[in-house]
Amino acid sequence: MYINNKHRIFGLDIIRASAILLVLCSHSTLLLFPNQNNIYTTVVQFFGTVGVDLFFVLSGYLIGGILLKQIKEGKVKFKDFLYFWVRRWFRTLPNYVLILILNILLFYFLHEKIIENVIYFFVFLQNFSSPHPDFFTESWSLSIEEYAYIIGPLILFSLILCFKNYSKKALYVAMLLIIICIITFLRINYHSNHNIISHHDWSKHIRKVVIYRIDSIYYGFLAAYLAQTFYATWNRYKHWFLALGVLLFLGVHSCIFIFKIQPENAQLFFNVFYLPLLSISLLLLFPFFSAWKKGGLFKSTITKISVLSYALYLINYSLVLLTIQNFINVEAKSVMIKLLILFLYWFLSFGLSYVLFVYYERPMTKLRDLKFFKEIK
Repeated sequence: MYINNKHRIFGLDIIRASAILLVLCSHSTLLLFPNQNNIYTTVVQFFGTVGVDLFFVLSGYLIGGILLKQIKEGKVKFKDFLYFWVRRWFRTLPNYVLILILNILLFYFLHEKIIENVIYFFVFLQNFSSPHPDFFTESWSLSIEEYAYIIGPLILFSLILCFKNYSKKALYVAMLLIIICIITFLRINYHSNHNIISHHDWSKHIRKVVIYRIDSIYYGFLAAYLAQTFYATWNRYKHWFLALGVLLFLGVHSCIFIFKIQPENAQLFFNVFYLPLLSISLLLLFPFFSAWKKGGLFKSTITKISVLSYALYLINYSLVLLTIQNFINVEAKSVMIKLLILFLYWFLSFGLSYVLFVYYERPMTKLRDLKFFKEIK
């Protein structure tokens, strides 16, 4: 698999590869122990959720950097934002639509019915303001990312139209503050009008809903602004930021563990403050990792996992894991059989992801470089 390393930052590949491996490890516990809930599976599954948050803040950091580059180059007309969306959509939509269709067909084959309101999935409305249906469940995070890429640039373009004499970078910051404040208000409003009864309830109604979660992406946008505007400080104190991020992450979760803080007994903390604190703690790692240019012995492997991460995320759960569980009662098998099934899960996930990337994702992504789309600029 040929990979163009010209513009890749190895440290960010480490973050992306770590994120998808955390997700796969988390899903592995669901494959082997679907009905067990102990400290070991809970910890692994927790870090799987952290993997998704890493994807969020990393995506925001990278896309925010692209928008700032557009601003620096004076590309702030609507056609420039349209070109930005076209490039994003050719990167994300082909894989998503293909895997969605495969999930619909597989669900029909196994259950002889079509999921209700399946059309919502094609426009990412399945979890816009309500809990995600129990179908293609990993797509909840993709809805959040897609709307983040649409709403932010739209607000930024509107601000540029209304305040033509203002600094475009200042309007970029204003866009971020507007969105973060609105989403925070929506979470406060939800907190004031609903009662969370369990961690599962909180995850379903807050963590996985677009209008309560989209700000996680914009904290990444903010980090991109800080990285470019205060580059010397960002780079000089990268080890201090790394230490602060680790301390914040460990401090928050140590308090949660020691004092048994849960969404049902600390609703204000979880509904309003926890997710932003998690995003900020992860972003404090970025000065260190964004400066990590050289790789060691495992550079090639880490980079390949990073490149396959989007395909892996789409394929591993609904298509591979749930299909295995549909035909095999994994929990009832012996340890040796479980290990073989686990190997099969990882082998199929990586193998199918490789095929998807090489023969579909990469060719579809290259279409955005056609002359027709470049003329949009």
